[in-house]
Amino acid sequence: MGTQIGAWDKPVDGFTVKGAQHLRFENLAINGAFQKTTLLVDNASDVTFDRTMISSGAGVHITDGSADVRYGRGQFGYAQGPAITVDGGSTGTVVTTNVVQANYVPNMVGIQVKDAPNTVVVANTVYSSCFAGIVLDGTSTGAVVENNVVNTAQFMQKPCTTPANATGITVGANAASGTKVDYNVVDPRSGGAAYSWAGATFTDQQTFTANTGQGSHDFVAPSWVPKGPDAPVDHTIDSADENAPGMLPTDVIGVAPADNPTVPNTGTGSGFRDRGAYENQDFGSAFTPAGPTRLLDTRQPIGVPVAQAVPAWGTVDLPVTGVAGVPATGVTAVTMNVTVTEPQQDGHLTVYPHGDALPTASNLNWVAGRTIPNLVTVPVKDGKVSFYNASGGTVHVIADLEGYYSPKGSLFHAQGPTRLLDTRQPIGVPVAQAVPAWGTVDLPVAGVAGVPASGVTAVTMNVTVTEPEQDGHLTVFPHGDAVPTASNLNWVAGRTIPNLVTVPVKDGKVSFFNASGGTVHVIADLAGYYATEGKVSYRPFGPNRLVDTRQDTQWEDGSRPAGTVPAWGTLDIPVGELPNAAAVTLNVTVTEPGAQGHLTVYPHGDALPDASNLNFLPGETIPNQVVVPVKDGKISLYNASGAPLHLVVDEFGYQGY
Repeated sequence: MGTQIGAWDKPVDGFTVKGAQHLRFENLAINGAFQKTTLLVDNASDVTFDRTMISSGAGVHITDGSADVRYGRGQFGYAQGPAITVDGGSTGTVVTTNVVQANYVPNMVGIQVKDAPNTVVVANTVYSSCFAGIVLDGTSTGAVVENNVVNTAQFMQKPCTTPANATGITVGANAASGTKVDYNVVDPRSGGAAYSWAGATFTDQQTFTANTGQGSHDFVAPSWVPKGPDAPVDHTIDSADENAPGMLPTDVIGVAPADNPTVPNTGTGSGFRDRGAYENQDFGSAFTPAGPTRLLDTRQPIGVPVAQAVPAWGTVDLPVTGVAGVPATGVTAVTMNVTVTEPQQDGHLTVYPHGDALPTASNLNWVAGRTIPNLVTVPVKDGKVSFYNASGGTVHVIADLEGYYSPKGSLFHAQGPTRLLDTRQPIGVPVAQAVPAWGTVDLPVAGVAGVPASGVTAVTMNVTVTEPEQDGHLTVFPHGDAVPTASNLNWVAGRTIPNLVTVPVKDGKVSFFNASGGTVHVIADLAGYYATEGKVSYRPFGPNRLVDTRQDTQWEDGSRPAGTVPAWGTLDIPVGELPNAAAVTLNVTVTEPGAQGHLTVYPHGDALPDASNLNFLPGETIPNQVVVPVKDGKISLYNASGAPLHLVVDEFGYQGY
């Protein structure tokens, strides 16, 4: 709980520490009187301020021979500048991890150091509208100015009328000796000089470094970069000198450093400390393909204490971290191919984060006696995920690991949907020919359909089997590996069935094994690929229901009354509330179709592709996981059949910039 000193309507003349030693102050909020120093440290030593809010008044003043004062993780609101002043022969002052913003004209200097040797100014975010950002003057020798983000532009984004006043970092001639300036980001949009060193000004980092030997890791670049496919590099992220003096373990609001998987680690130490007072947290996870490895089989037992079917309305909790190569910590979601078999009654399965309330969502729907699979990507909590049998009879559940999401791994690139394989055509194979019994098809995926020729770690495809002569299953696996004990699709003779598959790529290829005594045709439509570099990461959440056409749906931009999707009709679903979304991960279920057909899910506004995500028979309820690019904040679902149908769409996460 913080301590409030003064108020906006009853400000105090200031808070003073004079001649004192060995003091620690935390969580103060000080409202100072106009033109009165809000916080004064006078001839004091070994004094630390942590998480102090300075509102109004004339900012912070450390003076009169003070020694070893640390002012850290502070913030400012409507303070007269300079926001922080260190002077009067004070030594060893550390100004660290503050959001420094002076708001009172005419002197909006951010941090001013004068005649104060060995001052450390590190990891601050300094906003100083058309005034100097950080100034070292007088005999302020031996200073360290590192990891700061300095923006002196007007309103943080516009050129200044008098740009000469808006220099980013200034080091006077008498302060240059022994002073180090490096690992800073100086925003150039004020139009003023980025640096002034011993009276000479410099507008770019290269010239500054060439003439002074300073700032070799600095960037003169925007201090804020918008997200998106064409966004430039944000030089503040994962690039700081972790070993700089005065660095704190957390940022200005207490957030620990985190590794952004979309940005190379170029800093020292761990490599992923950010510059400035904030540790960027606006990113998701990266994918590591793994397996396929069996995590759960209630028939065996694997993943459960005893071999036993899941009871009616029963739940199985499955540990997924620390097993099968999945790390024990840091895992945000897992991707599994989940199969139900031997169900006694019609029902559905819901896979959800362990410990959460049971959501209104489904992953697999079945009829009694039917074996059916579906790919599931589900958030992980407490190292576990849960499986709920929403039926009045028992059912066996099998789960094969396909990969997991964590801070390290590969990044997704939404692509397509584009047809890569169709053994009926031929597409992806030399001749049009069904896959023989117990036969294998090797499919090149690198260097085709927009997939790079190198650096690809896995592909996501919607795989469909059709015209199978006998019951069986299909296993999709990395080329060159032994065929694993896992399945991606299960079918009965004569039945067309799809499933989404994410599979590691080896030698630029993946392989399909027909585990049946009869021939079968195989179709594969590309949804995207994973590579070692990229700009999007996965943010798991939910599951959340986006739409059930059997019920009224309310969206931000309007409502949709309950009703079927007509024959040959399209349903556009807004997902615009997802910030900077590149692709969305859905579980899509078709129910009550009036005719045989298929469903195609594709980016809104694109031409209808030659691809399918679900194939269905009249009256059937069937689900499939779908990963689809987002355009205009929407996705489209096309009913390729001659009769109306209903759709249920559940959201499990998204890939975002």
